Amino acid sequence: MNKASLTQWLQRLEVVHPKAVDLGLERVLTVAHSLQLLPVKTPVVTVAGTNGKGSVVAVLDALISEAGNRVGVFTSPHLLRFNERIRIAGVDASDAEIVDAFSVIDEARGPVSLTYFEFAALAALLIFDAKALDFVILEVGLGGRLDAVNIVDASVAVITSIALDHQDWLGNSRGEISREKAGIVRRGRPVVIADSDPPPELLACVADVAASPALYLGREFFASSVAGQWQGRLRTSDGTVRTLAATTNGSLLPENIAAALQAVLLLGIEFSDDCVANALAKLSAVGRRERRHVAGRAYVLDVAHNPASASKLLEFLDATPCNGKKICIFSAMADKDISGIIDATAGYFDAWFLGDQPDNIRAADAVDIAAMLDDTGQAMVSISKNLRQAFRRAQSVAGEGDSVVVFGSFCTVAAILPLLDKDRSKYEAL
Repeated sequence: MNKASLTQWLQRLEVVHPKAVDLGLERVLTVAHSLQLLPVKTPVVTVAGTNGKGSVVAVLDALISEAGNRVGVFTSPHLLRFNERIRIAGVDASDAEIVDAFSVIDEARGPVSLTYFEFAALAALLIFDAKALDFVILEVGLGGRLDAVNIVDASVAVITSIALDHQDWLGNSRGEISREKAGIVRRGRPVVIADSDPPPELLACVADVAASPALYLGREFFASSVAGQWQGRLRTSDGTVRTLAATTNGSLLPENIAAALQAVLLLGIEFSDDCVANALAKLSAVGRRERRHVAGRAYVLDVAHNPASASKLLEFLDATPCNGKKICIFSAMADKDISGIIDATAGYFDAWFLGDQPDNIRAADAVDIAAMLDDTGQAMVSISKNLRQAFRRAQSVAGEGDSVVVFGSFCTVAAILPLLDKDRSKYEAL
């Protein structure tokens, strides 16, 4: 398998373990110790939560890097290429680096079976271990307590907003889910809670662990944003208050920006107001309420895939009202609360363009989503055999002043991004 390509490796990893999701730390810990990856030598920020993890990671990476540090970042899932999951100093890991890491892990694991995500997490740690890094940022894949990245003791833990998602694994209430998220918190180490309404169970877990300090949004740190002007009041590592302000493009929630900056302060990193402004100006959170203008049409792409994130998407859209039709291209995974997403967006869109994902066994059938929309009396619904066809049909009815919104899953956004890039290239060549 040593000479296999990255594509071949990934195909193998999709079937090498009997379960796609198999939460637990025993297997991955065994292999990590065999590889002598623990403890991680550099300070680590671990980010958990239901919504907003990717945005917080993006701001963390941008600001810590802008302050003059080399950063390793592990995220999931990816949009277009697996390599996006492992970045070093702003550059995706190469195929060769990842393949070499997979080979080493495969040899070291012996009889221990690992999931796709566990292979990915260990590959990231292995690659980071070989680099001269100042900081590492780890994004939890699912939950927190039993997620593979939780084998690493976080120097600073961040927990973003908590909502109902992945109930089959994490629980059926925000309280139950928050207990799983709180698993990344360590005794005597800082935690940043960016949920404005944290469940009592989360507060109890943080208190039981005796994290220090424990900083809560709306209590120890604050954030607001008006007309693209972000403001925050944060706590430094010595407990003093620091007020910051910056101009943003509005795509990131103010609380997620604040959570990232608060974590950076707790790491003891020095940065100026200009450093914050430069980091946010350079920041590009692909697929997170991302605005694009291509061939005379306006698009918004967002990986929102649960009712809470869909509601936040509508708040973002309402901040810059569309004077024309509001058109959406939608597809979601069958295990998501699709009816809840539809309820959260009831009456908002003038037309829904649904597409199947024939190569994705997790995706819901477009006809089933259409039936849910029909039951709620939603506007025009178009069903296509794939997302490319749905995209082209949406384009055919979208005119000047209209807005096309792409959301529902990472896979949905990933399917549309290359089409937009292709259209932009054609349009700019004219």
